[in-house]
Amino acid sequence: MNARILLGVTVRVLLQLRRDHRTLAMLMLLPCLLMSLLWWMYEDVPGESMFDRVGPALLAMFPFIVMFLVTSVTTLRERSSGTLERLLAMPTGKLDFLGGYALAFGLVAAVQSALAVGVSVGLLGLEITGPLWLLTVVSVADAVLGSALGLFVSAFAQTEFQAVQFMPALVIPQILLCGLFIPRDRLPDVLEVISDALPLSYAVDAMTQLTVSSSTGEVWSDLAVVAAFAVAVLALGAATLRRRTA
Repeated sequence: MNARILLGVTVRVLLQLRRDHRTLAMLMLLPCLLMSLLWWMYEDVPGESMFDRVGPALLAMFPFIVMFLVTSVTTLRERSSGTLERLLAMPTGKLDFLGGYALAFGLVAAVQSALAVGVSVGLLGLEITGPLWLLTVVSVADAVLGSALGLFVSAFAQTEFQAVQFMPALVIPQILLCGLFIPRDRLPDVLEVISDALPLSYAVDAMTQLTVSSSTGEVWSDLAVVAAFAVAVLALGAATLRRRTA
């Protein structure tokens, strides 16, 4: 991996995003709008604050889902248009390409997550016991994980529609088993084992832990698992990346 080439790819992706106002608006605003919609849904529900209960889990999910969709479609477009083939014909390696994309979308994810956390905690009143900055770090890691997974699955799709079809196969099962609907330790044994092998489960665990305790030991452990998954998926993406769509 060449640092100069990696940074060049990163700058190129960021410039592309800056010119794509619709995509940029979706990346920055959609998680904030979704969290606001969630707060509005539960505003008049009596008893325990449902927003405080489910908000942290969804604060982990929304950046993950949005970055997965945008990254998978964008990378596929690069390949189908021939841009990737031209880049790899130069001294640009697969790791340089994927690393540049991951770094660019990681920077976008940092801004996106900071906005979503700021709106959720500052404006919507989401109760947080742990450090606010660590909540933002976990949210960024979730978004980077979504980007890494999007880069990986784009290698197996031939059209943008096929890229989107990976969402029900890879994303929705993680949403169902991450503990949002039922605590993971109350799942059937087989599903609990599967849940333990899915990265979104650890992202949700980290977010939830920050809302109920000031202790950060478990949060850092969960964060390390999420980061390890992201690195592993990027490595698999480099191994399976094709120059162009067949």
